[in-house]
Amino acid sequence: MSSPETTASYARDLARVEAANATGRIPVVFIHGLWLLPTSWDRWAAVFEEAGFAPVTPGWPDDPETVEEANAHPEVFAGKSVGQVADHFCGLIGRLDRKPVVIGHSFGGLITQITAGRGLARASVAIDPAPFRGVLPLPLSSLRAASAVLGNPANYHRAVPLTYEQFRYSFANSVGEEEARELYDTFAVPAPGEPLFQAAAANVNPWTEVKVDTTSADRGPLLIVSGEKDHTVPWAIANASYKRQAHNAHAVTEIAEIPGRGHSLTIDHGWREVADTALTFVRRFTDPAS
Repeated sequence: MSSPETTASYARDLARVEAANATGRIPVVFIHGLWLLPTSWDRWAAVFEEAGFAPVTPGWPDDPETVEEANAHPEVFAGKSVGQVADHFCGLIGRLDRKPVVIGHSFGGLITQITAGRGLARASVAIDPAPFRGVLPLPLSSLRAASAVLGNPANYHRAVPLTYEQFRYSFANSVGEEEARELYDTFAVPAPGEPLFQAAAANVNPWTEVKVDTTSADRGPLLIVSGEKDHTVPWAIANASYKRQAHNAHAVTEIAEIPGRGHSLTIDHGWREVADTALTFVRRFTDPAS
């Protein structure tokens, strides 16, 4: 088996890092979550580039380039742990010439917070972030959303696609049927089961990889964004994450709720409102012209 450093996806990620370095601008690293690809950030990247930043959209290890390729070869997603993915992104960030802003969604929001806790981000935005050790609420809607994976222990080592019905509940519950179908066809790909099992066991496993240094003096400003109608990461989880992060005495911690929005808030028709919320926060602490 080839190492991650020799794969085509890693080569693409390095090219993205090098392109950002060549601009001399402050980078913004976007981290997607489960069941999505880096292309889910394309519209966000354009907004931040127009605002004067250098967007970087790396994938998880072995991410295919397109949704079509991903659905044709689901096996490439299997066997990815939270620790492996976090180290992958932190390694890429370490190759940037300038300390970046980091923005992530869902499990990407968890990785964003891990990255910030390691002192690698000048500012961070975690959107509907997956919970980490110490975040205790377990709403029924989250359990139902996760059951697509957790319902079968064999999924731990598998790549698991969502059916349309599962995607409709977990991601697209706040949009109409036609848009939900379009989002599913445009964005949905298989995802590794392991991170969900890790998150489910985080509070009973003292050695878990699903942990965040919430007190780091180098964490930087952090905004947590919550979609009001999110089934997968509802307010109870997002707010509990915020309360854990708010104990950080060294940096600003804020939370914002986006009314009427579900877990698809970064990709559906209202994505620009969320992007503008993130950009407004980032601009308070980061001057792209500096």
